[in-house]
Parts: sequence; structure tokens; C-alpha cells
Amino acid sequence: MSDIQIIKGDIEKKLELQYAEAIKAGFPSPAQDYRHDSLDFNRDLISHPEATFYGRVEGDSMIDAGISDGDIAVIDRSVQARDGDVIVAFINEEFTIKYLDLTHRQEGYIELRPANRNFKPIRIDADDNFEVWGVVVWTIKKWK
Repeated sequence: MSDIQIIKGDIEKKLELQYAEAIKAGFPSPAQDYRHDSLDFNRDLISHPEATFYGRVEGDSMIDAGISDGDIAVIDRSVQARDGDVIVAFINEEFTIKYLDLTHRQEGYIELRPANRNFKPIRIDADDNFEVWGVVVWTIKKWK
């Protein structure tokens, strides 16, 4: 199972990085004018600072969704979770990150679906201690 360790970031602190807009994955044009702006994670990635947390992913149950062990998830607790969203759930005293599957609601349960065929979905019934803790709005991946 992919667990997630919740980390409260310093949202008030300004973190600006320089970036080049429109980085092409094909052949670069030698005449292309690269415009440099700044990227501020707090301004550009976080819509609701008071309700946003970071989480470090542990495990590989979401690997086929591009979410790997060690990645950082940006979690917004103010966003209403919808069917198919990647969420952070609090179930039976543990955090986990999975797809939310609401297709079985009328049958009396929902499922948390992994993105790795080596893991089984987690069935959530009415008697489970369960909360959608937040919706993953971004992930940050380390390549090296």
C-alpha cells in the first residue's frame, strides 16, 4: 500500500525560482526567444494556503499514475473530492493515497483504487473509520 506522511509547509514563505516558459520536447528552435519569469510555488501551485499540506509518498501502489515512492503530493483539503480523483484518505488510523471510486455507492460501499495491478482495491463500508482527508492537486517528483 502507498502510505503518505503529511507535512505542513511554510506557505507564507515566498519561494521564487526562475524558469523558461514553453519548454518544447521536440527540436528547439535556435531563434526561439526564451522569456524568463519566476515561479513561486506558493503563488502558482497553491490555491488555498490555509487548507494545503504536503505529503511524502511511501510505497508504490500509485506507480502507474506516475506517483512514486518519495514523491511529494500537494494536498488541498478544501477541494471537494469527486469520483476518479487522487485523494489522501484516512482509514483505520492510517493515511493512504489512492484513486477514489464512488461507482458502488448505491451498493453501500466505495473503493480506494491503487494504480498498480499488484495491489487490490480497498473496500470502504459504513462501519470503517474513513475520511477523505484531501485531494491531491499536484505532485512533485525528484529525478536524481
